[in-house]
Amino acid sequence: MTELGIGIGWRPEIAEAVEGLAGVDWVEVVAENICADHLPDSLTRLRRRGVTVVPHGVSLGLGGADRPDPGRLAALGEKAVALGAPLVTEHIAFVRAGGALTASPALEAGHLLPVPRTRDALDVLCENVRIAQDALPVPLALENIAALIAWPGEEMSEGRFLAELVERTGVRLLIDVANLHTNHVNRGEDPARALAELPAEAIAYVHVAGGVERDGVWHDTHAHPVPRPVLDVLADLASRVAPPGVLLERDDDFPPAEELAEELTVIRATVTGAASARRDAGAGAGTSAGAGKRPAERALLIGAGARVSGGPMPGPVPEAPPAVPEAVAPAPVPVPVRDEGARQRLGLAQASLLSALVAGTPVPEGFDTRRLGVQSRALAAKRAGVVAKVAPELPDILGREFRPTFLAYARSRPMSGGYRRDALDFAEHLLIAGRPEDPVAHRRLTRWWQDRSGHRPPGPAARLVRAARHALVRR
Repeated sequence: MTELGIGIGWRPEIAEAVEGLAGVDWVEVVAENICADHLPDSLTRLRRRGVTVVPHGVSLGLGGADRPDPGRLAALGEKAVALGAPLVTEHIAFVRAGGALTASPALEAGHLLPVPRTRDALDVLCENVRIAQDALPVPLALENIAALIAWPGEEMSEGRFLAELVERTGVRLLIDVANLHTNHVNRGEDPARALAELPAEAIAYVHVAGGVERDGVWHDTHAHPVPRPVLDVLADLASRVAPPGVLLERDDDFPPAEELAEELTVIRATVTGAASARRDAGAGAGTSAGAGKRPAERALLIGAGARVSGGPMPGPVPEAPPAVPEAVAPAPVPVPVRDEGARQRLGLAQASLLSALVAGTPVPEGFDTRRLGVQSRALAAKRAGVVAKVAPELPDILGREFRPTFLAYARSRPMSGGYRRDALDFAEHLLIAGRPEDPVAHRRLTRWWQDRSGHRPPGPAARLVRAARHALVRR
């Protein structure tokens, strides 16, 4: 297992600050934000200095009912190769639903949504993970996500779900301790139980991030300082096993470099303090398999016999021992999806949930209606924020009306593609409705839409098509 150290999420807004931070051993970059053949100069400079860069994907949707898209997998693999990355990471989540599998409109969430912890969902996830492992040139690690909502009828705890996933696929884990705290507040789940149940020796690295609580709901914003409860979960994890890497995530409201440096110092001190306590306690009760072991020993535990496509994790390779008992590291058993109906059942359930969240259809039975409302508003707010970033001309043209107008639009009109497509669809919607009323702003929006869509301004025919499409989504 590659020893990464203490790192920080690289973002364009803080690229200069990240380059200047002392004690940064590695960085993580959102894979969808870079091109393999045109890496940002800042990342190139960091790589020349020997800083490891790990691509972190957000759009594969391995927890979805459909099999992974080969194009997305190929693109992620190309970025890993371009960065010389020792591994790639993604999420245990679904991000889209509908389409051919369910004979319903294809829907995009624009966000990571939780997978039901059921046998059907686990079967589908394991097969999707094996497809991804076979396609990627380096090992894969998967992250637990934060959730505002819980699926009815779940059959496993989070820790047990992760343990079975690792057992069946050999995939590594990216454990986000902030997400464990989020699920504690929002879903009443015990972080300590999750840490005790998951296979700690499979941890590739750890995420730490801040959030905020509003009206009893914890929002994993990545835009606030890391709070003490999240650091406490990090300390608990580090008291059980030495994490190969720990990374600070920050995605918005970026503070000065000095504050980022201080947060990294606190994170390092938390891990160091927990490690000292672990060493003092020895290998006593309460530690997971692999806890307290040297890096090479941990690597053997997860590496021996494991089914990991793309070869071993780059880095120093210890000499192979004479024999590794099967009981220590059994090879994952490739269990296929029990029946193809599992995908369709999962697909229908996910499409029903996502449609309620982004298209205003009725809430599926068993879900907390209030929590779904919170999640729906959060998705719309995120869409507005990201569209404002990828198409900054829209807030400039619409002024203070941009956000409320977009939120009203998003209540019943789901994304049909990525965020850039979303921006174009929003502009088209306004133009069809004869907005904005100000003639100067209307002309500016028309030119903006024409320049990016390559079409004439939408007329009556386009209006009828859009209305019919919207009616189909609402059904």
